[in-house]
Amino acid sequence: MMYYPLGTTNVLAALLGVASASPHLRQQRDTTHYGPPPPRYVANATRANAVKQTFQISWDGYYKYAFPHDSLLPVTNGWSDDRNGWGASAVDAFSTALVMQNWPVVNEILKFVPTINFDNTTTDISLFETTIRYLGGLLSAYDLMTGPLLGTLNDTADDIPSVLAQAKRLADNLKVAFDTPTGIPDNGVRFGPPRRDGSTTNGLATIGTLVLEWTRLSDLTGDPTYGLLAQKGESYLLRPEPQPLAEPFPGLLGTNVNISNGMFLDGSGGWGGGDDSFYEYLIKMFLYDPVRFAGYKDRWVEAADSSIEFLASHPTTRPDLTFLAMWDNTTLQFVSEHLACFNGGNFILGGLTLNEPKYTQFGLDLVDACHETYVQTATGIGPEVFQWQDDKEPATNSSNNPPPPAGADATFYERAGFWITNGNYVLRPEVLESIYYAYRATGDTKYQDWAWDAYLAINTTTAVGSGYSSINDVNQPGGGGFANFQESFWFAEVLKYSYLIQSEDAAWQVKADHTNQFVFNTECHPIRLASGFERPGYE
Repeated sequence: MMYYPLGTTNVLAALLGVASASPHLRQQRDTTHYGPPPPRYVANATRANAVKQTFQISWDGYYKYAFPHDSLLPVTNGWSDDRNGWGASAVDAFSTALVMQNWPVVNEILKFVPTINFDNTTTDISLFETTIRYLGGLLSAYDLMTGPLLGTLNDTADDIPSVLAQAKRLADNLKVAFDTPTGIPDNGVRFGPPRRDGSTTNGLATIGTLVLEWTRLSDLTGDPTYGLLAQKGESYLLRPEPQPLAEPFPGLLGTNVNISNGMFLDGSGGWGGGDDSFYEYLIKMFLYDPVRFAGYKDRWVEAADSSIEFLASHPTTRPDLTFLAMWDNTTLQFVSEHLACFNGGNFILGGLTLNEPKYTQFGLDLVDACHETYVQTATGIGPEVFQWQDDKEPATNSSNNPPPPAGADATFYERAGFWITNGNYVLRPEVLESIYYAYRATGDTKYQDWAWDAYLAINTTTAVGSGYSSINDVNQPGGGGFANFQESFWFAEVLKYSYLIQSEDAAWQVKADHTNQFVFNTECHPIRLASGFERPGYE
């Protein structure tokens, strides 16, 4: 069954304007290089191989004790179906196994994918999580196997078309989410039969982090429906209403949107959880196809400029550090998250894509600060949530919370420039992600060293039982105990970024010289750029 919020794809296309421009309007990507020579990269095989070994240990534990369920419980050697029981860790590991060219694992996953029953689950489905993990993972694997890795899987080549077929099957079942009065999707979906959860609101990230995967599915299948559905929901974020509530600063939006009328319900937000990947995808969609998504670039530039002007904040004890504040309307809140530390990498990607050094440099400053959240803790791993006191806002402002008055926390703030309000580490990738972009932008091997130090700290502290687990407190030696959970994005993100920054240059790597062939989705699955916008001669 097809779901068209406004009746026909023609109506959708008319509403979306340039986002649905015809392919004949496309031009070859400009590969002119500006500024200094492109960076030179130095591969470190010893480090890359160590990460591959960690991947194999993680996979072996998962495959023995949890497969084909979603996630491994490494302390108890159990399993969890936290992502609908479709083998989330296997699908999330697919593109990482491919870029590592770990053919035994690739073949195990490739044989598994056609058996997934995307028509059935007993749990509620998150459209957002399912899109970035499953849909993104399958599309990425298909792009890699039919692109730069074509011909490397001769013994299982007949299984490759099933990967795209399964992505389409999943999306066909999920399309019901968009059957709303506005076309803004309901993030909650249920199967048996497919139906919406009935939510009245949806969030900025959960609306704005679908467009890359759903557009790519349209481009691969030749069916425009998928991309148009996601782009229609996105259109309310590109033209946010009502003003000024929806947009406290130019390009920086609130979080919650009314599904029935498309109106924003608040003016609170940030670059952290619940909002983060909306901003991330704006510049990534422009990189994916700069003709259809030129307007997305403009919105990213607005958000980036406002972030530099209004959100950049320096702690009283470490004014050399730069963090991005959150906001409640125009009142700043000096708190951030591990999740938000992707922001340095996103600014760097924007600077490289737009030939704008100010974004690249600001991104590098953000990377430096988030790196400090790692090196200052007892484990060498950054916390889930941290806070600081801004050095420009009056200390009397109620939003500029004072640091801890005495004791270990105060001493920590004096040295580190932040204090920890949630010390968990749930195998998150964002600091490694931004360090990776910093290295690809500069070629400076200090970033490889930073990533290696982070990898060693994570590998040492989280290893337990049959795999690797989230920990309770990064500022306690040993991590303060294990949460007994190995996240699927451990495979997709932490291990992939750790490997890529140490490995040889390749088609899927981020490029500093306008020769990109792929763009990473928010789960670090490499998605091939739209036809005509890859490096010349790639076809």
